[in-house]
Amino acid sequence: MMALDPAFLRVPLAHRALHDLKAGRPENSCAAISAAIDAGYGIEIDVQVSSDGVAMVFHDDDLDRLTDATGPVRAHSAAGLAGIPLIGSGEGIPTLAEVLALVAGRVPLLVEVKDQHGQMGAVDGVLERAVARDLAGYDGPVAVMSFNPHSVIALKQAAPDVPRGIVSCAYTATDCPELPQDVRDHLRGIPDFDATGACFISHEWDDLDRPRVADLARQGAAILCWTIRSPEDEAAARRVADNITFERYLPGPAS
Repeated sequence: MMALDPAFLRVPLAHRALHDLKAGRPENSCAAISAAIDAGYGIEIDVQVSSDGVAMVFHDDDLDRLTDATGPVRAHSAAGLAGIPLIGSGEGIPTLAEVLALVAGRVPLLVEVKDQHGQMGAVDGVLERAVARDLAGYDGPVAVMSFNPHSVIALKQAAPDVPRGIVSCAYTATDCPELPQDVRDHLRGIPDFDATGACFISHEWDDLDRPRVADLARQGAAILCWTIRSPEDEAAARRVADNITFERYLPGPAS
């Protein structure tokens, strides 16, 4: 099992970077990333893909919630996305390469590769290869992860030396209505951990008492969790998790 850099267990990870819209720092923005670095936190970001195969730092698969534009992210070129301002900021949507240059190894960076088709099925590898190209030669603590095990396997093939993880949760019908029950039942047990060559999971914090999480911890997997929003929830999560992903408050060091 490839080991996660110990830096990922020393400092809490700011969810979508240290975002605060009222302060002009939208989620996954360079301003939010800079704020996390200045505060000494690690950073979790999300990536989608542009029409010309560039990894873009953006959470949603469409532009509607976070910008004044509409439609799928992947319908626009990287240059076009750079020209679409994030709501609450004059910034355009950054590329992963731009974010890597900004972080420059100063804090741990956790990159979530978003599922591109909404069904946790087979992937075409375009986004995963784009992420691998950008990470080649990056000097600093970095890891990649995805809810979709097919994506994690594609990352294993494209960037075998980058630590990998699976994002996991309870997969309830309420939270994941787009997924058929058999898919939810399959993924809930995190059955693809070994096949993906993963070394960690990032699990839904209020489902951490799941026996499979304890099994993976005994096997040596690092247990991260999402998304913590209060000191009380952090205290509960840390009874199981090695580290947290947080937002809306400022936690202390992990250890």
